[in-house]
Amino acid sequence: MAAQNADDIDYLRKHGIPELVNDLIQQLVNAKPSQPVAFLREALESKKGRRPVVGGNWKCNPDSMKKLDGLIANINACDTSKCDVYVCPSTLHVSYCAGKFNNGAMVTPQNCNFKGCGAFTGEMSVEQMKDMGIKQVLIGHSERRGEFGILAYDSNATLATKLKYILDAGMSCVFCIGEPKSIREKGLDAVLAEMDKQLEKIYGLLDPAKVIIAYEPVWAIGTGLTATPQDAQATHAGIRKLIAQKASPAVADAIRIQYGGSANAKNAPDLSAQPDIDGFLVGGASLKPEFADIVKAISGAKDA
Repeated sequence: MAAQNADDIDYLRKHGIPELVNDLIQQLVNAKPSQPVAFLREALESKKGRRPVVGGNWKCNPDSMKKLDGLIANINACDTSKCDVYVCPSTLHVSYCAGKFNNGAMVTPQNCNFKGCGAFTGEMSVEQMKDMGIKQVLIGHSERRGEFGILAYDSNATLATKLKYILDAGMSCVFCIGEPKSIREKGLDAVLAEMDKQLEKIYGLLDPAKVIIAYEPVWAIGTGLTATPQDAQATHAGIRKLIAQKASPAVADAIRIQYGGSANAKNAPDLSAQPDIDGFLVGGASLKPEFADIVKAISGAKDA
């Protein structure tokens, strides 16, 4: 164990921030983790701060290939120097969009299976994505979980299986969670109980370098309704506390949690000012030029 700890510390000196090494060593001594390498790297990530991230979910849009170049131009207009950006085209448009972004924006398909290639009609695999140069995929959106009268294609169990499959393949993931209006009306405790239920099978898989949590209150998606900045912050803080308790404080400090649910250029500045909101998963507004303004808002807020 002592030799392994020495290797971990050497790793930090080479790749981390030297003045933090003593603090991290003390954390290691106090925690006595069974996996010191992972513990130290998670602790290091938590000290670096969370880089904001904004995603655009185009869902089943647009209705014509001719409109894609305009949407791609909107994404390329974003200043990504202080914010990560990704975009989720519809399945039929993924191949056209791959390689079209000149600012580092990542093409992120809206779903994948957990079986790979084979006799799986209507599905797509991460192996196919990796062959196209795609490194990230989104799963668990409420519209895939069966909201809005749509057939439930995923459950908490299948999503946990998918997440492991994605991470084992060396890809990163945007993992969506959220509650319907009936639960929100019962109060914050009920909301967090539901978030715990949706996260309970993946706490052990939450690598902050590979997983982004996208919290989307289902009642706000596409309705024009938005949680107040205070309510959104309280929910994000509660989710982060759950992760601290059920994964580790280091993971909770480092993992990025996006807000979704009718995020737009008008409400982005106030939401961006909240300490536990690390970005946005944008729906309708991602089809408009204002998407760049959303990126600008959170970049400025987190850089202040």
